[in-house]
Amino acid sequence: MRYPKLTGILSICRKAGRMAVGFDPMKEALETGKACGVVTAKDISPKTYKEVCYFCQKHNVPVEPLPMDMQQLGTAIGRKAAVVAVTGQGFFDRIRQLCTEAVQEPSE
Repeated sequence: MRYPKLTGILSICRKAGRMAVGFDPMKEALETGKACGVVTAKDISPKTYKEVCYFCQKHNVPVEPLPMDMQQLGTAIGRKAAVVAVTGQGFFDRIRQLCTEAVQEPSE
């Protein structure tokens, strides 16, 4: 596994019930004010990414692209997904920190 810490925090976040998995649940979490941030897989379609950014900007919620593809994200959360709204601020802050660290790591 390429990002064990990131995979672990995503898994814990799901088990804690602090995420909305998928595009429509993400929109609902944004509209109800529950979403603290949204994460996307790196292989999400450009059209979907643009829509995610639009809804997040509309509700003033940050978007964090993950260094993981849909398969890796699905393995971490137990369900195939490209978009996930995180409803716990602490979880989202940690995910952002780990994404920043992953970008700064030298490539294999």
